[in-house]
Amino acid sequence: MNTLSLVTGGARSGKSAHALDLALKFPGPRVFLATATPFDSEMEARISAHKNERGDEFMTVEEPFDPAGAIIALSPETGVVLMDCLTVWLGNLLHRDESRDGEYPEIRRFLELLESPPFDLVLVTNEVGSGIVPENRLARKFRDLAGFLNQKTAQKAHRVFLCACGIPILIKGEKL
Repeated sequence: MNTLSLVTGGARSGKSAHALDLALKFPGPRVFLATATPFDSEMEARISAHKNERGDEFMTVEEPFDPAGAIIALSPETGVVLMDCLTVWLGNLLHRDESRDGEYPEIRRFLELLESPPFDLVLVTNEVGSGIVPENRLARKFRDLAGFLNQKTAQKAHRVFLCACGIPILIKGEKL
């Protein structure tokens, strides 16, 4: 049975580094599913730094809108998929169509995939519920969708880590 690990925390909390460490414990081949898009020079530099950090341990697949489709399309030989990150993916969906109300079929498909993942999965997400209530409608919509997705993903996960100050704290399940 394939496992699902969720790593959450605030910005710069060490969640991506911990997720990399987790994914390296699984047999390869390893796939890094990147959801970020290089929309400016700062983001290009961040993406480049993350690629260098991963080295040759991961094949990179970039998919900003349909991670479920990207995962399903991977080779059956894949050992583990590290997706970084759920909240960047949600931001992409909202940016593409912020006026949409109601369900996003991409989210539904992704949650369905998590019912029986085809590979071991390590997912990274930002914890967005610890701050103040955002002042504008779009930010509240993002916070609400992220909270929903994080809760549904954590319910399905075999293990969940919360990272704070670079320290991963296991809050569900057992360590690898």
